[in-house]
Amino acid sequence: MKYLRRGIWYLASRMLLVSLILALVITVFYYAMNLTNIQIILKDGMAARAKYIMGMSDNPEDLNKYFSSQYVRTGNGTLETRDDLIRLAFDNKSPYVNYTVRGIDHRLDVDFFWIWPGEDEDVVVTIHERIPRIDGRVRGSVADDVIRENGAEALYPPDWEDATYKVTMKQEGSQWKIAKMERVD
Repeated sequence: MKYLRRGIWYLASRMLLVSLILALVITVFYYAMNLTNIQIILKDGMAARAKYIMGMSDNPEDLNKYFSSQYVRTGNGTLETRDDLIRLAFDNKSPYVNYTVRGIDHRLDVDFFWIWPGEDEDVVVTIHERIPRIDGRVRGSVADDVIRENGAEALYPPDWEDATYKVTMKQEGSQWKIAKMERVD
């Protein structure tokens, strides 16, 4: 009887240990998966937003891949958005409308955040966006007017204003999307 009890205890303790390790591995896997998905959507989405604002992309529907339908809604040549810079670009009133931008050096720093595996609640993330270098020049057709109005430094696109945002991410279907952006600096 003594050996049976020891054998059962040995087997039960090993099964418990294996179960705990397996639970930890599954938790870490799902955390890493959600963390990576959110970071990719943030980086690619904010870069797509900047490219649209600077005129490198002329299709606002490309933003639907990264932003929720509540934040950016496009269709039939219309745009509904809460983002003033996207709205200005859509209305051809962006500060970059007179420039041909060929490339940007987009930097996004994402602060630490935690998301539980299987969580479908909103996730709030703080990000710091900056574009230290913009490769572009004023368009030839409007160059003389722009330089006359704004001086010789207007030959190159205006600097991007660095900003810190508190971003709310939501799941639409099985994909994370940017649902809300609030500037905090």
